[in-house]
Amino acid sequence: MKTREVPKLPVDDMTASEAACQVLCDAAERDSSLWVITADVMRTTQTKPFATAFPDRFLNVGIAEQAMVGIAAGLATCGKVPVVTAFAAMLSMRACEQIRTDLAYADLNVKIIASAAGLAAGYAGPTHHAIEDIAILRAMANMTVIVPCDARETREAVGAALGRPGPVYIRIGGRGKDYTVYAETLDFQIGRAVVVRDGTDVTLIGCGRTVAECAVAAALLREEGVAARVLDMHTVKPTDVMAIEKAAFQTRMVFTVEDHNVVGGLGGAVAEAMAELGSSTPLKRLGIPDTYAVIGSQDALLEKYGLTGPRIADAVLGSLRVRGAERIRR
Repeated sequence: MKTREVPKLPVDDMTASEAACQVLCDAAERDSSLWVITADVMRTTQTKPFATAFPDRFLNVGIAEQAMVGIAAGLATCGKVPVVTAFAAMLSMRACEQIRTDLAYADLNVKIIASAAGLAAGYAGPTHHAIEDIAILRAMANMTVIVPCDARETREAVGAALGRPGPVYIRIGGRGKDYTVYAETLDFQIGRAVVVRDGTDVTLIGCGRTVAECAVAAALLREEGVAARVLDMHTVKPTDVMAIEKAAFQTRMVFTVEDHNVVGGLGGAVAEAMAELGSSTPLKRLGIPDTYAVIGSQDALLEKYGLTGPRIADAVLGSLRVRGAERIRR
């Protein structure tokens, strides 16, 4: 691709964790059954405002994620609405059995807000990179998996999750501020993707941080004469099959973009849907290529694994050129 100016996206005025805590505090004013539990990561989950306002409904169990989930299960059986918060890597893996057996199997009304997801904890290394969590959680029956892309959508997602019976996993970034994708109110519905940008040539499907990068890629592709549709697949489970069907039959190629292993995450969910729809539209999954990510900043890792706007645009153009050459040879 020729040298070009990369569009600059605005940055949110608060972090996703701050937005989530704001919603929890507002909800706790109306609902005395709402509890928040954390595992010695109050700074990262930014739940101090809740602890200050509702000290008798806030628990810090220490570095004990398994116990935290068990406590939440017990509270749920007593009619409470517990929200557990911790690192995504520790929740999805260290407490995996407890989430599956205590929460999902029992279909208990517990909400999980998983912070530092994807590559957000880049410098902490592979032990803290949560690049398997979507695959793990979406394989659990009764579990809803939501991956909001910015602070505004996080507010909507947490509010919607509190009103949805059963266990819900909400995957958000770290303490840093995300790019703003939605400057105004959005129509957020669990299980319904949002069309961030329309297009008829290719479709870019992202979730979480990658939605903003897809928007940048779409702007760059427009300069190359490629009209890219951008879908915010904020709910990975249940997946919006209708939005995928439209993308598969209305555009020439579909790309999924995620800060997650390409196995079993957003790309896997979209591939499953397209296969069952009988779609012959080509699909390319962009993400962590079935490896453990190296250590570095989130931005550096996104660049390394081809998940920044310019790298996504390059991948799209490269794939379209290959497809064009194949048609000529045939």
